[in-house]
Amino acid sequence: MTVGAGIAVQEDGTLAALGATVLTEVRDNVLVTPAAGGGMLDGAFLGVRSAAAGSRSVFPVGKLRDLRFMCTFRFKMWWMTQRMGSSGRDIPVETQFLIVEAADRTGDEQSAVYTVFLPILEGSFRAVLQGNEDDELEICLESGDPAVESFEGTHLVYVGAGSDPFEVITNAVKAVERHLQTFSHREKKKMPDMLNWFGWCTWDAFYTDVTAEGVKEGLQSLEKGGAVPKFVIIDDGWQSVSMDPAGTACISDNAANFANRLYDIKENYKFQKNGRKGHREDNPANGLAHIVSEIKGKHELKYSVRLYVYVWHAITGYWGGVRPGSDGMEYYQSKIQYPVSSPGVQKNEPCDAFDSIAANGLGLVNPDKVFSFYNELHSYLASAGIDGVKVDVQNILEALGAGHGGRVLLARKYQQALEASIARNFRNNDIISCMSHNTDNLYSSKRSAVVRASDDFWPRDPASHTIHIASVAYNTVFLGEFMQPDWDMFHSVHPMAEYHAAARAVGGCAIYVSDKPGNHDFDLLRKLVLPDGSILRAKLPGRPTRDCLFSDPARDGKSILKIWNLNAHSGVIGAFNCQGAGWCRAGKKNLIHDVQPGTITGAVRGRDASRLPEVAGDGWNGDVIVYSHGAGEVAFLPKDAALPVTLRPREYEVFTVVPLKRQPNGASFAPIGLIGMFNSGGAVTGVSDGDDDGVEFKVRGAGTVGVYSSTRPKSVAVDSEAGDFSYDDGTGLVTFEVGVPERELYSWTVSIEC
Repeated sequence: MTVGAGIAVQEDGTLAALGATVLTEVRDNVLVTPAAGGGMLDGAFLGVRSAAAGSRSVFPVGKLRDLRFMCTFRFKMWWMTQRMGSSGRDIPVETQFLIVEAADRTGDEQSAVYTVFLPILEGSFRAVLQGNEDDELEICLESGDPAVESFEGTHLVYVGAGSDPFEVITNAVKAVERHLQTFSHREKKKMPDMLNWFGWCTWDAFYTDVTAEGVKEGLQSLEKGGAVPKFVIIDDGWQSVSMDPAGTACISDNAANFANRLYDIKENYKFQKNGRKGHREDNPANGLAHIVSEIKGKHELKYSVRLYVYVWHAITGYWGGVRPGSDGMEYYQSKIQYPVSSPGVQKNEPCDAFDSIAANGLGLVNPDKVFSFYNELHSYLASAGIDGVKVDVQNILEALGAGHGGRVLLARKYQQALEASIARNFRNNDIISCMSHNTDNLYSSKRSAVVRASDDFWPRDPASHTIHIASVAYNTVFLGEFMQPDWDMFHSVHPMAEYHAAARAVGGCAIYVSDKPGNHDFDLLRKLVLPDGSILRAKLPGRPTRDCLFSDPARDGKSILKIWNLNAHSGVIGAFNCQGAGWCRAGKKNLIHDVQPGTITGAVRGRDASRLPEVAGDGWNGDVIVYSHGAGEVAFLPKDAALPVTLRPREYEVFTVVPLKRQPNGASFAPIGLIGMFNSGGAVTGVSDGDDDGVEFKVRGAGTVGVYSSTRPKSVAVDSEAGDFSYDDGTGLVTFEVGVPERELYSWTVSIEC
């Protein structure tokens, strides 16, 4: 028997986790090494004994059969999505995270053991998982450099197990953190303040045709309607780029020309004062600084909170990299390389962007010079008043490892240089990582704290919208251990706008739109954005509820997707009908597989908000009040009771789940929050018991406040001033109004006498 602290290969060839069989017919060359130190009692590393060496190897481990699993895999070069199944053959290539549900040794289905498999990095090699036709789980090990062939092979996959899937995942990632010491868990990272404010991105509004005037127009348009952006991302279109004379253009619908290369650190003429094509402006004051100064100056005259301005750039400068020999950039020693994608990526969805870069080559800055490149770029941006950057196209580095010691070492060198430059030039850790869903990056990121969670919001692709919500939720199960996932922009005027907005409200993520100027739904935005431009951001990365982890809410025709999160004093659950579309393994693209998906039913319980006891306080017995945002209804749920939910196709509901507090006088009380907002409970910033006959809480923002009270209150006071209120005897809902506060982020003090 090979034992690894709760993970063991038994004499009969089974891999057991806490007594539950997970794999059978485990190969004789599989190694199990206990995870040492840090209290890692229920984890071990899987490896292999192998006499062979090579830059790419595949090792069968054991058979997975008749056990439910969920995994996240890269369906294209840049992005992951989810897959559910019950046998090894269902596990796709490029799987980077796998969780399996098994019964413990008693066979009691109510007492499941959750086993997490994390393929990791070892030296110059990266491991991923995949399945074969014999239902074997396989480890694929790859360096990305034909010259790098030797590996140790003892620590390729971390395996952790336990009874709470979310705890198991967190503990497993932290165990890998201690082992590798090359990345940091999300909880240790500094979150940029822009996450707490409403924002606008220029991409869908203008694509690469964005101009300085367009930026001003977009900000003013939203501000006029009362949805004040406090951060803006100037996306692709501001840089100085062009094609090589012999290059082959590749311009997809509403996208960049992927054959372009960066030839100057500074902005193009569209962002220069009185700029004109072909003219190079040498005075920095007339460059990007002039538009940044203008929009920030106008903002700061009206608001006390600053306007955060980000700009976009690729991790290699631009899609086609940096042009070799460009004036003023010779020091960076850029050379044209032709990226080669891994066989696993080649089996999944093709990509026009990658194909263009592979055909035209990429001007790769010498890895030994890349910190200087980033520092020059970022110091120029910072001097112009830019606060941060969105760094895109990060996974391209995995295809450029040849001649650089392999993909892992190249990615790590670039990530270290990038994070060092961010720390020097943008002191609030203002970076969004994008197109970065490979473990080369994730296991090499010490500081970066925000990561795009999925493929883009595609406004004109009807198949993509339900897929997007399911993907961000399931990807967050893994990504949320490393960074705060960003669920991407959306449009406030769109057939699926409310659906997307509701998801952002429970995601714990940044909330920003990419509306064209003048094309906004301010009634919708007011459910997300307070008058001061702040948002009611939940505390955690939003993830599927425990009972949804192994269901397939996009394909099985029956399951609702429920996403849970926590506020300071409540939980929030978003329920979504995502049925009808998914990524097709055969077609290798998003497809609608059911044009008329049916109405589906499910249930919401207090325990769906997994960590609700953490905010409930001492003495809570499990009873909750549930407020349904769409229906406007209040329900009392005793511990473990269920509230039925029925959703038509592409329909959603958001539930605020509030622990019920019982007062000494026998009355029961639960502060719901601002009931006009999707995440009502996010407005409640403090709760105290008050005296024997009353309660007191703080609420942020403006609008209608909802409170559950089992008895009609004698009075309601806001900041010590008694006011009017309404009480529904049938539901116990108390409602009253709070006005727009004079100060940003102000919390009203509400006193209720029962």
